[in-house]
Amino acid sequence: MSRIGIMGGSFDPVHVGHLITASLVYELRGLEKIIFIPCRQSPHKLEEAPTDSIHRMEMVKLAIEGDSRFSVSDFEINGQQISYTIDTVKHFKQRYDQLDLIIGYDNLLVFDKWKDPGELMRLVNVVALRRKTDNLSIPTHKYFSMATIVESPFIDVSSSNIRERIREGLSIRYMVPEKTIEYIKRNSLYGTKE
Repeated sequence: MSRIGIMGGSFDPVHVGHLITASLVYELRGLEKIIFIPCRQSPHKLEEAPTDSIHRMEMVKLAIEGDSRFSVSDFEINGQQISYTIDTVKHFKQRYDQLDLIIGYDNLLVFDKWKDPGELMRLVNVVALRRKTDNLSIPTHKYFSMATIVESPFIDVSSSNIRERIREGLSIRYMVPEKTIEYIKRNSLYGTKE
């Protein structure tokens, strides 16, 4: 029976940290593939308006192009205004028997605040990526022990930092795949100019 990984997020923009951790989980969990799922609007980032979903979707496509381990889905960006993981999981459970929901350790710490966390735990294997720098002393909730925690390399790259570097005219080479950088420039995203 095949196991599929699903990895959601804003991907605004997608960067090497996303790709490296996805590669790691793919190998450690023996997955058939990992599906990247750009969200339309994260319920945890309602104060932030993400870049147009068409651009975020295209950037992920370019970043994973030619890598058979990865694919991308437009399920959330074509769905409701706010993207809830439970709806996405129910959709993919109709196609796949076993799902690994790949999240960051910071998300696991607040997993009890997610929509229908108990149902999520019943439907998927929650795989949380923990870095050596994550705060391990924060009290946990009842779902914490149900998750699989995977040690992840520390990659000091974030989408917000990349956007800031672009606004400041600094290089993002080696932080973002080359084809994605070209797309950002071509579409004048984050304040870039061709």
